[in-house]
Amino acid sequence: MENNVVNGMFVSLVPLSPEDAELTFRWRNSKRAQYLNRGASNVAEQRTWIDKRPKNEINWMIRLKQSGTKVGMLSLININTVSRNAESARFLIGDEEAVKGIPAATEAMKLLYDFAFKNLNLHKVYGQIAALNTSMIKWQKYLGMKEEGLLREHLMISGELQDAVILSILASEYDASKKKFEVLIGLGAKSGT
Repeated sequence: MENNVVNGMFVSLVPLSPEDAELTFRWRNSKRAQYLNRGASNVAEQRTWIDKRPKNEINWMIRLKQSGTKVGMLSLININTVSRNAESARFLIGDEEAVKGIPAATEAMKLLYDFAFKNLNLHKVYGQIAALNTSMIKWQKYLGMKEEGLLREHLMISGELQDAVILSILASEYDASKKKFEVLIGLGAKSGT
């Protein structure tokens, strides 16, 4: 796992770099990113943002192993080695077309959890999801996250304050739900992708 590269069957998580600014800026300004906080207002600001990430976070690009195409992004932020927790954030599949028939999103989350729980020895991974992003909340719960609460009018999205649903998964819960990940990823392998 040199330089925080994490390899799976279909995707690899590779470190985000300033060279990814144009691509990530485009993704963050697409309809698919409607529930993410607005970030930089131009590519130069995005590049600066990438370059100045704090040491207590890891930002990855999701790259297809077969083609090498970067298709999304994912982060582990607010890494706290004392309390042994971190926040999963900035998850976005930006190139929907490239991942058709490939369990890229599921495998990317599995790789993030594997890295957090095995490599960093964390106890808990948590996250905030805009309450209106019901499909993401449902998917994360299916994969094992538990709802912890609601932060009212917590996220500014598209100029409006929105509630944030707080979810988390403990290392022991991930071990118990790992089979779901493996089944979904295995289905992708059986389909010949």
